Amino acid sequence: MHKAFKYIEIVRSRGERGLELKRVYSNILNRDLFLMAYGNLYANKGAMTKGVDEDDIVDGMSIKRIDRIIKKLKKRSYKWRPVRRRKIEKKNSKKKRPLGIAVWNDKLVSEVIRIVLSAYYEPQFSKYSHGFRIMRGCHTALQEISTWQGTKWFIEGDLRGCFDNIDHEILLGIISNKIKDRSLLKLLKKMLRAGYLEDWKYHETYSGTPQGNVLSQLLSNILLSELDRFIEKELIPQYTKGKVEVVNIKTGEKDKFSEEYK
Repeated sequence: MHKAFKYIEIVRSRGERGLELKRVYSNILNRDLFLMAYGNLYANKGAMTKGVDEDDIVDGMSIKRIDRIIKKLKKRSYKWRPVRRRKIEKKNSKKKRPLGIAVWNDKLVSEVIRIVLSAYYEPQFSKYSHGFRIMRGCHTALQEISTWQGTKWFIEGDLRGCFDNIDHEILLGIISNKIKDRSLLKLLKKMLRAGYLEDWKYHETYSGTPQGNVLSQLLSNILLSELDRFIEKELIPQYTKGKVEVVNIKTGEKDKFSEEYK
């Protein structure tokens, strides 16, 4: 387990310094990482929820089973299963949202990838981003807002069907900017394209990340981080300006010109 923790620390360090990450695929073929992923998942309520294969569940988990998964990954023969989709009601709304339920093996592999990618990307996300973040949420966002001074108005926006409409190629292109590992990118692409079963009818997926997948929230944050970066580096410097009138010290009158300030 020591090697797994050491690798995660190396990944986090490279993320903090904004350095590229290589050989991720070969490093996730680590039994200890899978045991760490199992520890994160087994106690969750959804661990016992069945996907498209009733036999592929957390029951019967063992080292041998982990080794079989790793062996398939090494041979590049691991195949993602379609998620079982069902619709659940949204909170405070009569509308429903789709929820994808994966088989246990896919959950485990996804969690291994999430552990590594989260360690790398978390240090790079904006400090003003609070959604789907470790130790962050509505309360930390409110604490941040409480320190603002002079704020007169807020803009509320909503990304309609965000999870369902994420462009696979754009997402993978963003990831490939920093993570130089074709094998990992192929594995992620196959996961995104695995499709889903609804009423036991198969549907292909050409866009979006399956809601309910342990990687979905992180992948959406990786994409939306580009928006955060654009707002902070482009929009805020461009529009957070004002004009101040300059008073002549001798006459006490306002000059006809003004200068911009940020």
